Amino acid sequence: MRKIEQGLERFIFASRWLLAPFYVGLVGAIALLLFKFVKEFINLLPVVWSGEGSQVMVGVLTLVDVALVANLLLIIIFAGYENFVSKIDTGDNEDRPDWMGHVSFADLKIKVIGSIVAISGIELLKAFVDVDAYTTEQLAWKVGLHMAFVVSGVLFAVMDRLTRSNDH
Repeated sequence: MRKIEQGLERFIFASRWLLAPFYVGLVGAIALLLFKFVKEFINLLPVVWSGEGSQVMVGVLTLVDVALVANLLLIIIFAGYENFVSKIDTGDNEDRPDWMGHVSFADLKIKVIGSIVAISGIELLKAFVDVDAYTTEQLAWKVGLHMAFVVSGVLFAVMDRLTRSNDH
């Protein structure tokens, strides 16, 4: 019976590798975001020469938005892979991010919600720069959703702090 239990446990432990294709897919999503970034950048060039300041601001904020999403994906890829699949062996590479290998699942949740709040804030700022393009109701929804993300982030942080203080 013990051999069956050990075999089952090895099988379950090895099943973590089923997550690896998800992380490879997210790397592909970063490549797609790079394509979107380059496209937005090229579209922004003529606006800089002939457009209004608000159009330039919206274009630049769109670039920031895409970069933040790419950063979020990278955090999810690194932390998720290291937490659930395998440690990433970078040897003594001096470019290894300091946080890599130290982000727990709880830390990952906080980083994700923080990134979502930042992305939502950028979207809200874009709306306010081009306020004439939105109805009052659309702006109210944007503000309401952003505040929901902010409150969720604060609650995640409070819950994390409470569970950490109870663990000690």
